[in-house]
Amino acid sequence: MSGRPEILFPLFGSLERLPGIGAKTAKALANLRIETPRDMLFTLPQGIIDRTLRGSVRDAVAPCVVTVEVEVERHAPPLKRARPYVVTVRDAATTFQIVFFHPRDEWIRKQLPLGARRIVSGRIELYDNIARMAHPDYIVAPEDLGDLPEIEPVYPLANGVTQRLMRNAARAVLDRLPQLDEWTDPHLLTREGWPDWSEALRLAHWPRSQEDVRPQAAARRRLAYDELFAHQMTLALARARSRRAAGRPSVGTGQMTSRLRGALPYALTSAQERCLREIEHDLGRPIRMNRLLQGDVGSGKTAVALLALAVAVEAGGQGVLMAPTEILARQHADGLRPLAKAAGIRLEVLTGRDSGQARARLLSDLAEGRIDVLVGTHAVFQKDVEFRDLRLAIVDEQHRFGVAQRLELRSKGCAADVLVMTATPIPRSLALAHYGEMDVSIIDEKPPGRKPVTTALVSADRIDEVVGHLRRAIGEGRRAYWVCPLVDVSEATDLAAAEERYQDFRAALGASHVGMIHGRMAPAEKDAAMARFVSGETSVLVATTVIEVGVNVPEASIMVIERAETFGLAQLHQLRGRVGRGSEKSTCLLMYQPPLTESGRRRLELLRRTEDGFEIAEEDLAMRGAGDVIGTAQSGLPRFRIADAERQTDLMAMAQIDARLLLERDPDLASDRGRAVRTFLWLMRQDEAIRLLGVA
Repeated sequence: MSGRPEILFPLFGSLERLPGIGAKTAKALANLRIETPRDMLFTLPQGIIDRTLRGSVRDAVAPCVVTVEVEVERHAPPLKRARPYVVTVRDAATTFQIVFFHPRDEWIRKQLPLGARRIVSGRIELYDNIARMAHPDYIVAPEDLGDLPEIEPVYPLANGVTQRLMRNAARAVLDRLPQLDEWTDPHLLTREGWPDWSEALRLAHWPRSQEDVRPQAAARRRLAYDELFAHQMTLALARARSRRAAGRPSVGTGQMTSRLRGALPYALTSAQERCLREIEHDLGRPIRMNRLLQGDVGSGKTAVALLALAVAVEAGGQGVLMAPTEILARQHADGLRPLAKAAGIRLEVLTGRDSGQARARLLSDLAEGRIDVLVGTHAVFQKDVEFRDLRLAIVDEQHRFGVAQRLELRSKGCAADVLVMTATPIPRSLALAHYGEMDVSIIDEKPPGRKPVTTALVSADRIDEVVGHLRRAIGEGRRAYWVCPLVDVSEATDLAAAEERYQDFRAALGASHVGMIHGRMAPAEKDAAMARFVSGETSVLVATTVIEVGVNVPEASIMVIERAETFGLAQLHQLRGRVGRGSEKSTCLLMYQPPLTESGRRRLELLRRTEDGFEIAEEDLAMRGAGDVIGTAQSGLPRFRIADAERQTDLMAMAQIDARLLLERDPDLASDRGRAVRTFLWLMRQDEAIRLLGVA
């Protein structure tokens, strides 16, 4: 696929070729993400104006748009400059006023001559109990009624863009629509009762009723499906490519995994066993694994990951576990090294601050195969980091990286199997959109011994009471996190700052009992602060959300989250997951600043009611939207123009099945439908899919 097909050229030309659009208007349209005629096609009306002719404004419930035939009874030009020009008219049942501000008297008399009959259409409002229509949208003679549209589409607008401009531009693009071969499965079109592509666009841009602008309308569902299908084709091509890529079966002997199981403090749950079987099955195949391991906070993903790494080592290879932060990488290494040692596995850690001879020795041992498992940040893929035989790459907290980053990871040249893990429960709709090219394993139960966390809401004005409880708790040998939203005091907000809270607690609880950790500290300082907390040297760790992911201190049993209402649900759930990991009863206090907004109370009450991460994720999605749930800019989610990935899960699932089936039957997209899909991918700007087709 060397370039965009010629048939699509009219849709990707300059907007200035459309009537009424110059350089200034084109710039204004860019604010609506409209830069080509193709973008105009996929910017659909948000509603309609019904201009059906009525008998009288008396039948209307103001304010609303009304179209009526009137007789002009009286003109009242303004006596003062600032006053409006008022024209009194009579319809079939009553009189009302048409008003013009900053009037041109001659134009008004020409449009509405005394005694003439006219059809006027515009917004009626009540002013001192008198019906008024200010600046009608249309004034036409009765014989010209055909020039007035009964149903008028309403488009999104930006500064310098009018409804008339949008309607004219849309009509111009529709008139130039190329005749494209159908790319959608004909059985699907018949089953769903969908129109073809060009008809769907015409129906969507020229709706005939309010029903036609609803997402459930057949034309809109068809166009939404097209967007989702284009996205799923990209993911399916990535999946097919990874499956065709050179891979080697990694079949373990069972010796190391058996010793590992014996060293674990608990037996695996049935969910962990099921996920491990799925991973081992993939490892044993001659095609590369591309799997997501999804599990709630504390569900035991790391144990499954270590057992999978052991299989790779048993098969004569090496493994790597990548974490998003240095602190988490070192913590993984510290936690896993004793287990690995018991199984006869040499596990080492490499982060960005390792240097000099120690780094050189480690890299030499890795390249020569003396290190079995390497734990580190994404820096492990730097050019000088070479493995003798990398079989399995595991990426922790993958939700922070999008599809493009995963494709880049697999293009590094290593033929390793890839397992990615996330502790963020993701609703099915987003899992399909974000991880659609992957096979998914879900750990949906917690290991025995994980105690429920008691969650309570407490007002910020009770902080002295909370600190008193904290003083008694650390006197009993307990450990606590205190999470603050900010690092520095800001004039623009009254959020407590970690630095300030740290000093307060040193004074209140004793300097030796309090530590602090935040994102702006040097890595060595963070590690030292965490080490003191892990050892019990400090009892209270004042922190920012740097501790949100993966931090594991079983002895910590208290979590206080200050200004909890400013955090998202998923973040609160992750933070709460830092406690409840040991034998002690654990507590999470959500401290809020009253009064709470309705949505703030709804979030905090949900946290108090449940620890089910999937239920929390669904609610988070409903309240905040996809980008926030997965991780804003790094979510990897496309910005759909028509489709709603959150509410059209059924279409997303259909699109995934269709895309995968098509590639199984026609891997090179060489059939009639396959060639139509190739053109379609160009139309939908799926550059990644086009690149994958070019090298597949």
